[in-house]
Amino acid sequence: MKQWCIVVLNGLSHFLFCRLNSDMDIEYLPSYEMAWGTLGTIRPFLNFHAKRDALNIQAALEQKDVLTLIKILTNRSNAQRQIIAQTFKTITEKELSSGLKKALSGELENLLLALLMTPLQFEAYRLRQSMEGIGTDEEGLLEILCTRSPKVLANITSTYKEQYNKDLETDLKGETSGDFAKLVLALLKKKKVLGMVQRDTEALSEAINQAKADPGPWITILTTRDSEHLNKVFVNLESEKQETVDEAIEKAFSGDVRLGLKTLVRCVQSPNLYLAQRLETMKSATVQGVMVSHSEEDLLCVRVTYLRQTGTSLYTALQKQFKGDHLQALLAICRSED
Repeated sequence: MKQWCIVVLNGLSHFLFCRLNSDMDIEYLPSYEMAWGTLGTIRPFLNFHAKRDALNIQAALEQKDVLTLIKILTNRSNAQRQIIAQTFKTITEKELSSGLKKALSGELENLLLALLMTPLQFEAYRLRQSMEGIGTDEEGLLEILCTRSPKVLANITSTYKEQYNKDLETDLKGETSGDFAKLVLALLKKKKVLGMVQRDTEALSEAINQAKADPGPWITILTTRDSEHLNKVFVNLESEKQETVDEAIEKAFSGDVRLGLKTLVRCVQSPNLYLAQRLETMKSATVQGVMVSHSEEDLLCVRVTYLRQTGTSLYTALQKQFKGDHLQALLAICRSED
């Protein structure tokens, strides 16, 4: 089942139509055309001048002019920020990231450094952060593994190797165990395989009808079928069980594998709703992760879903939770009130 999202900007003057699948890949209507056509909140700056931006950033770093840093870095696309960073290095013979680390601190530093990474570098970084320190952030791992397509995950794996000189699959094996480890690795290497709706429905039903539920068929089917197929399977299963798929998983499984399967189902059913619910936690790392990762992809759709889900716009919710320059940077990425 495809997810349709209609975003209204500036009253009735602009409309965006998008269709999203479970891997968060965007499909535009063939007839849709707009100069800045994107479902992200950050778009290429039309009057872009890399040298001017680099010089302004250099002056801002010397004067600790945080607002100028925020204004420039949140108003340029990622590709433009990469050019700025390279131009800055050419002019100053220093890394822009090093300059930001000296001038800033705390969450604002983390946020602006995140904006300097390429999208693949940032996702690799987030996976690494989810596995560092005491304990593993299973929800952080699942967000990326469940929402990214096989192609993107393969590119993230390569980038992870380049950045950390470590193998992502090996690190995931070391941080997880049991059935959850099987699910995580299946997600990392997920692929699309044709299946029959009725046969898959029966397999999932049989797996949870046993005295001890078997997560194997659930892992295999949920990581090898497309979202349209899976949503048909879910409809059949819910009709048979007279309960939601989420409720069925809650009863049948436990621990991290239950969390993983429930997360995957939510991403299949509505990726925008899943990401909106991640934002609802208002945890700084989670909010920054989702907003930066999706700022040039589909954050407008996530914003609309957040408003529908909570009754409060994301722009307003951020103002209730965060403050100071960090808040200003988050609002700049969010872009506007809904």
